Amino acid sequence: MFNKLFSLFSHDIGIDLGTANTLVYVKGRGVVINEPSLVALNKKTEQVVAIGSSAKQMIGRTPDHITIIRPLIEGVVSNFEITQEMLSYFIKKVHSEGKRLFARPRIVIGVPSEITEVQRRAVRDASQNAGARETYLIEEPMAAAIGIGLPIKEAVGNMIVDVGGGTTDIAVISLGGIVTSINLRIAGDKLNDDIMSYSRDELRLLLGEKTAEDVKIAIGMAYKVGQTQESTIRGRDIISGLPREVIITDDDIQEAMSKSIKIIIESVKEVIETTPPELVADVMQRGIHLVGGGSFLRGIGMLIHRETKIPVKIPESPMFAVVNGCGIILDNFEEYKSVLVQDSEEIIPQ
Repeated sequence: MFNKLFSLFSHDIGIDLGTANTLVYVKGRGVVINEPSLVALNKKTEQVVAIGSSAKQMIGRTPDHITIIRPLIEGVVSNFEITQEMLSYFIKKVHSEGKRLFARPRIVIGVPSEITEVQRRAVRDASQNAGARETYLIEEPMAAAIGIGLPIKEAVGNMIVDVGGGTTDIAVISLGGIVTSINLRIAGDKLNDDIMSYSRDELRLLLGEKTAEDVKIAIGMAYKVGQTQESTIRGRDIISGLPREVIITDDDIQEAMSKSIKIIIESVKEVIETTPPELVADVMQRGIHLVGGGSFLRGIGMLIHRETKIPVKIPESPMFAVVNGCGIILDNFEEYKSVLVQDSEEIIPQ
């Protein structure tokens, strides 16, 4: 009875709970939130100052007593209380036009493949404590495959490479299950770190994380495409300690990221090598589907194709693949219930 009552006042929502960004899908409305997974915390009062986009604007500009926290590291919960605060904020934001008191939504959350039972439980508990009446988890490669319309329940091989902020998920899916997969702790954030390290070691220039990310987006590439591009970066000179401006090229960024990109490519090849031959034949015909924010990196699809000899396809909205998959599951819950993550403990609706 209470479930029916709460459903009248709640919007069922799907969440792609990413290390870099959190996306929220509302049943019947589509993706309504796309904000950074960041929380600004006042260390003196232990109060949350800002969440999401407003917290990102504070990066590098806060006094000592305010710190910017990423509650998820490498795709898993690293700070339970802050994750709960962030989820609660997004749930309230979705229900801002209604009565928040009665908002107890059913939530489907995308999580990385190969995370532990303890890590899954942390996500579920944070969601329940944030106000969900029911929480279901779905592995991100599976959600992405559903989100881009792949026939995941048929006896054919579907290969997903999801390059996110904290993790890269590589999986082959058939008959409603993941046949073989690898989850890497190498993705967009690691590429930012690579650029900062390169700037420090080769240019003797200290960069902030935001600057590194901006230059990656502007001229970053995994494989040489077109003419050389340049960008200006500004940071602090290691020797003098004073501000300095440097012109950097896409070849420099490619060199900075090359080791991490190579690990991603080798992992894609490893998943293919451990996939049954019949499913490899399907993947060769149907292609590798590249999703996540990392799919925007210039030339990465061409590089995967060159190394695997398999066509690479990038959907129209690769960043929304996982959250759209969560939304499709909400819209067709009984049909997709079997692909949800099954934990050892049963879900007890609140």
